[in-house]
Amino acid sequence: MTREASVRQLRDFILEHPRLMVLTGAGISQSSGIPTYRDATGAWTSSQPIQHGEFMRDAVVRKRYWARSYKGWPNVASARPNPAHLALSHLEAQSYVQCLVTQNIDRLHQKAGHQRVIDLHGRLDQVICMDCGEIAARADVQQWLAAHNSHLDHLTVRQRPDGDAEIEGAALEKMQLPSCAHCSGLIKPNVVFYGGSVDKQIIGDVFEQLSQCDALLVVGSSLMVYSSFRYCRFAHDHDIPILCINQGLTRADELLHLKVRSDCADTLKQLVDSLPARG
Repeated sequence: MTREASVRQLRDFILEHPRLMVLTGAGISQSSGIPTYRDATGAWTSSQPIQHGEFMRDAVVRKRYWARSYKGWPNVASARPNPAHLALSHLEAQSYVQCLVTQNIDRLHQKAGHQRVIDLHGRLDQVICMDCGEIAARADVQQWLAAHNSHLDHLTVRQRPDGDAEIEGAALEKMQLPSCAHCSGLIKPNVVFYGGSVDKQIIGDVFEQLSQCDALLVVGSSLMVYSSFRYCRFAHDHDIPILCINQGLTRADELLHLKVRSDCADTLKQLVDSLPARG
């Protein structure tokens, strides 16, 4: 089936089921310059990401994280929404999208003007103190890191997903760790690391929103992590059809009503152009 035919099917189905929940993953941000974790088969493209427990108990792991984040954060901070983000924002403005849930921590949906966004895995532009709960701006931590770790500035690195970068060896041994400006406690990015848990209130909010929608549209996600796949399982069990735009395999392929295996941005732009305007 051609992409044009698939877009027509998407359009016709959405006209019959106009209240959408959208679930997005790393694939939607790839053309904004943020790498993805997995390839088209769902396999890891590099070493697996940091684990929550390791970060909390091991200062060496925290040094590795903050060194790599220092070099990787600017890539996320400077990223701009691509046509896929803008298309979904337009669909929200036209009342087709009731709620958007993103696995991404880059805030690009918000930068695109999307109003109703649930950040399933948190947001990288904040840090949180694990001792006192204080939330601070990631940009402020970047300034501290720059002032105390100038030895990292000369390094040329390869960017990895979610504001990470490839750094190993002696550069990590000299690394000075940031701490909470309020209580000097242990800080971490305000995101859900692998092995961590999504807030129960957020999980419940997504289930409630999904139960009020006509269909679930998945964009740019392999759905390999359970925190997102659970919503496809819920939709399937409650007869809420699932549509998907993703170039590779997904964990929910057997549950999908329709799948379009093509570029997110091109497909969404065509979809927006094909749908009638709504107030």
